[in-house]
Amino acid sequence: MHVSAAFDSGNIEVVDASDPADLQLKIRFDEGSEHMQWFHFRVTGARGVPLTMRLMNAHAASYPKAWAETRAVVSTDRVHWHRADTRYDKGELVIQHTPAGDTLSVAYFAPYSHERHLDLIDRIANRPRVRHDVLGRTLDGRDMDRLVIGEPSEGRRVFWIIGRQHPGETMASWWMEGFLDRLTDADDPVARTLLEGAVVHVVPHMNPDGGARGHLRTNAVGTNLNRAWDEPTLEHSPEVKLVRDAMDATGVDLNLDVHGDEELPYNFIMGAEGIAGWNERHAELLDGFRSAYVRANPDFQTEHGYPVDRPNRANMSMCTNQVAQRFDCLAMTLEMPFKDNANAPDPVGGWSPARCRLLGASALDPMVAVLPHLR
Repeated sequence: MHVSAAFDSGNIEVVDASDPADLQLKIRFDEGSEHMQWFHFRVTGARGVPLTMRLMNAHAASYPKAWAETRAVVSTDRVHWHRADTRYDKGELVIQHTPAGDTLSVAYFAPYSHERHLDLIDRIANRPRVRHDVLGRTLDGRDMDRLVIGEPSEGRRVFWIIGRQHPGETMASWWMEGFLDRLTDADDPVARTLLEGAVVHVVPHMNPDGGARGHLRTNAVGTNLNRAWDEPTLEHSPEVKLVRDAMDATGVDLNLDVHGDEELPYNFIMGAEGIAGWNERHAELLDGFRSAYVRANPDFQTEHGYPVDRPNRANMSMCTNQVAQRFDCLAMTLEMPFKDNANAPDPVGGWSPARCRLLGASALDPMVAVLPHLR
C-alpha cells in the first residue's frame, strides 16, 4: 500500500502508512501562509481493504468548525466522486472507506485540475462569438486566461465573472463549466438575450498557482487574493492586478465572484452593503438578482448567508466591495457549500460537480432579469 500527493492539487503529508486501519496523515499548509484545509491524495494497493485515514492536524485548519458534518469525497477513476464515511473526532478528521479498486483518490471536494481548466478554455474559445486572450502570467508562470463572450458596442453592458480566487474552492470551477457552456450555446434563448445586451468577460480560474500547489486560500507566495483588491502588486498578487487593470480598461456594470464556503451548507450571495457608495439602486439590483436566481434554481436560497456589513464598514480589499465602489455597479460574491445543500440533501454525492454546473447554467436567468436596470 502506498499514499501519495505528488500531482496537480495534491496535498497530504504521510506520518505513518504501515497500517491500513490507522493511516496517519497531516494536511500541508499553504506555502508562506498560515492557511490549510484542502486535502487531496490517493491510496494505491488497497483493493478491498478497509481503510481508516486520520488527518491528525485537522484541528489546526483555517476553519475547524467546518469539519462538523463534512464528508470527504472518494473516487476510483477521478471522474465519479461520492461521499465517504467521515467524522471529526478529538481534533482529527477520520475518513473510513473500503476501495473497490487498486487506486482510491480522496479529497475535500471533487478536484478540478489545471489540465481540465485548459480543456475548458480551448473548448469555449472555439465557439462563435468568443475571444480568448491572456491577461498576463502568475508568479509560477501560468497564464491568466480570459474569455470574452459577445461583441462590445455602445449601449451593451459589461459583465465580469471571475472564480476560484481561493484555489481549494474547486466548486467555483465546476460552476464555470455550466455557466460557460450555456452562455455559448447558440440555441439557448436566454444566452442569446443576454449577449444582445451585454459583453461578458470571464476569468474562470483566478489562482492557477494555488490550485496546482494544493493550497486552500492563497497563491504561490501566500497572498489571499480576495484580500488584495485595494492595492494589488505584480510581486505579490499579479492575478488581481492583471484583472483589475483589465476591468479599469472596460468598465464594469455587473461583477460576480464565485467561491465556496467551508461552514455553511447553502448556496447564497453576498452583496456590498457596507461600501460608502451603497444606495437604494444597488439594493434593488441585488434583491432582484437574488430573487431571479431562486426562481431559476431552487438550490439557491436567500434565508441563510453572511451577516451584512454595517454602512461604511466594508473591507475594501475584497473583490465585491472594491469593484462595487470603484465602478458604482452591482457586484456580488456567490458562495457554494463544501458539504451539501441542507435544503435539498443528496446522501450519495452531497453538493456535487453536477449540481455546481447546473447552478452555473442557471445564473444566466438572473443576469437577464437585472440587465435592463443596471444603468
